[in-house]
Amino acid sequence: MDLVLLRSFLTVAETGAITEAAERIGVTQPALSRRLQQLEEHLGVALLARGRKGATLTEMGRLVQAEAQVIVTRYEQMREMVASQQRLEGGTVRIGGGATAVSFILPEAIAAFQAAHPQVRFQMREAGSAEIAEDVAAGHLELGVVTLPVRDRELRITPLTTDRVVLVARDDHPLAHRRRVRIQDLADQAFVAFEAGSALRQIIDSKLRDGGVEVNVVMELRSIPAILRMVSTTGNLAFVSQLGIPQQPDVVEVRVQGLRIERRLAIVARRATPLSPAAQAFVQRLQSLQA
Repeated sequence: MDLVLLRSFLTVAETGAITEAAERIGVTQPALSRRLQQLEEHLGVALLARGRKGATLTEMGRLVQAEAQVIVTRYEQMREMVASQQRLEGGTVRIGGGATAVSFILPEAIAAFQAAHPQVRFQMREAGSAEIAEDVAAGHLELGVVTLPVRDRELRITPLTTDRVVLVARDDHPLAHRRRVRIQDLADQAFVAFEAGSALRQIIDSKLRDGGVEVNVVMELRSIPAILRMVSTTGNLAFVSQLGIPQQPDVVEVRVQGLRIERRLAIVARRATPLSPAAQAFVQRLQSLQA
């Protein structure tokens, strides 16, 4: 139903006179009378009893007045909610990412964003890149930070950053301070690795196979902090994002000759669905921090 008709009717009900209501609304009296007639025709009942002393509500008019006020109020509340989100005074950003994104990329970006827009909430999920991409494509998440490549045609891909993956060891490991470490030196070492099948694990395994090495994986974990802690406590080696090294003070990077492992991270969103104002602004903040 046209809200203009309802607002016009409510103004007449409030003033009790069509002439006064027309002046308040800023239309001519005949134009307002046509609106009232259209509303009565639409509902199939008489809403006003017109007389010399003005317009009074019929019994049905009183019922319609109460419901019309609810409808108009709810509509105004909806408009204000949309406007507040456009002003970034509210809203929720639903975002997911892998271990690196959730542990080392998103926290800083979210903290900076919420400092400027404290009323925007975040719902975050940690999972493998494939799961996050599927959740974004299905609409369960609005944004995802994933490892490329992503081949889902329903997703819009925005490059974010290049992450260097490095070998780490406890600072007392025999390889930790060796001047020259070859990829072949890794063949007889015990490794803590990411879960099999994860995007990062596939990249690491592929690079090692290209170098003719199959490492001995003795443990699989998802979380980078958990992997670093396990390196610290067991003395095993691991490949992790260089972003995580400062989190474990007794773990150091070991440079391997001829081995360079990188992966590209990107932001994914559904092609067919416009981002909410909060999500769009957060993407811009995230890109600025990674530039």
